[in-house]
Amino acid sequence: MRKEDCYLLGKITRRHGLAGNVILKLDTDQPELYNKLESIFVEINGLLVPFFIEKSSWSKLDALNLAFKNSSEALVDQSLGKSVYLPLTTLPKLSGKQFYYHEIIGYNILDENDNDCGVIRSVNDQTAQVYFVTNLDGKEVVIPMIKDWILEVDREERIIKMILPEGLIDVFLVSSKKDE
Repeated sequence: MRKEDCYLLGKITRRHGLAGNVILKLDTDQPELYNKLESIFVEINGLLVPFFIEKSSWSKLDALNLAFKNSSEALVDQSLGKSVYLPLTTLPKLSGKQFYYHEIIGYNILDENDNDCGVIRSVNDQTAQVYFVTNLDGKEVVIPMIKDWILEVDREERIIKMILPEGLIDVFLVSSKKDE
C-alpha cells in the first residue's frame, strides 16, 4: 500500500495495560465510523505496515484501545508514536457541499460571477482558519474556507463556486504586481 493511496486516521499514542494493547488517537470528526476496524496501516521507517486487529474498544470519544493479532512486544514498541493510515477507498462518499481536502486538489474556484479564482494547490488546516491555497496566473492566492461562502461543489466539472468578498482576489494580484 502506498501512502498517497491512503489518508491519515490518527496516531498510536501509548500502551494500554499489560496485554500489549495500544491507544489509537483518531484524527476525525466522525470517530463512530471506525468502531469496527479489521486492520490499519502503521507507518514504520517510511513504509506502511499492515496491522490486523483482534479486538477494539473505545477508550475515549476519539481514542480506540486496540489489541493486534499475533502481536509481540517488539511490534507494539515499533508502533508507539507512529501515524496510522487507511486506504482512501474506505472513505465514505460525500455529496453536496461536503468534501475531503484531498479530493478537491486541482479543482477550480469560481466566484458567484464565474470569475476564475485559481486552481486549488493545497488546503491549509494548520491554523484556526482553514483556507484554500490556489494558483491564479502564477500567483499564490489564499481563500478562507468558510462554509457559508461555498455555494456549490461540482465534482464532475471539478469546480467549487463561492461567494467571495469584493476585492479579496485583487489583494493577492495587486500586491504581487508591486513586488515586480
